Amino acid sequence: MNGLLAAKSGWGKSWYTQAWTEANVNEYDRLAVLDFKDEYRGLVKSGYAKHCIVGPREAAAFGVEEWMQFLQQNPRVVLCRHGLDEETWREEVADPVVKANRRLTGSSLTVIDEAHFVAPQRGSVPDGVKGLATTGRGENASSLWVTQRLTEMDETVLAQMMFTILGGFSSSGDLAKVENIVEYPVDLHNPQAGKVPNSPEGLQRVDASGTKAKGGLVPALEKFTDEDGNTVGSEWIYADESGEMDRKDTREVSMESTHWGAQGKQLKSPEGA
Repeated sequence: MNGLLAAKSGWGKSWYTQAWTEANVNEYDRLAVLDFKDEYRGLVKSGYAKHCIVGPREAAAFGVEEWMQFLQQNPRVVLCRHGLDEETWREEVADPVVKANRRLTGSSLTVIDEAHFVAPQRGSVPDGVKGLATTGRGENASSLWVTQRLTEMDETVLAQMMFTILGGFSSSGDLAKVENIVEYPVDLHNPQAGKVPNSPEGLQRVDASGTKAKGGLVPALEKFTDEDGNTVGSEWIYADESGEMDRKDTREVSMESTHWGAQGKQLKSPEGA
């Protein structure tokens, strides 16, 4: 099964990805997280996976056979990029890791962080990476593709997604891409849209009393922050091939592992501004 998890930067994407990974790690024989920005150490610190730094030496020395042996010995790993540019990460790490995970017997889950670098719209997508999206489910291989830049992701890969988990977007380009993917009003993904008409009942927000909005007017997805500006939760829409649609609030999601992704520092306004 292939899934896409996408939202603009700062929406809580890596936190929600970690929650999904934790929930599914025991369902597969192997897990490989292609960690582009070292945001999934929480899975390691909580004992769900081992940690492996992949730098120039590892990229040069490891081919498909070496990764097969590595994954047999370490069936649940977070592979952290270190000192590698996007092309090297895509061609010399992601592609052989994906091929190795697919060739081994048993079931596998591959989580691809910053997937627009691994399956770019412009430039070549490695055969192993494209094969994971197009034929992987026949090999008992599942994948979760994570990105903040839908406009930069390969169309063939996007077309193979069996379910999507989409958060907020602000750029017109990303919203246009979302509109091509979803079957409900795309403005639900625009945090500035206010209340959106003609929205499916399943995507209505339910308040604390259990009451839904009337008249088909549904608030757009929202991100929730604390008094210091830190993200404490966000809303997403899950949709799959069967037609199921559901609005998700990560404040209601729990996971055992601690998320260690960088929050980023807030910019302060100058006095008088």
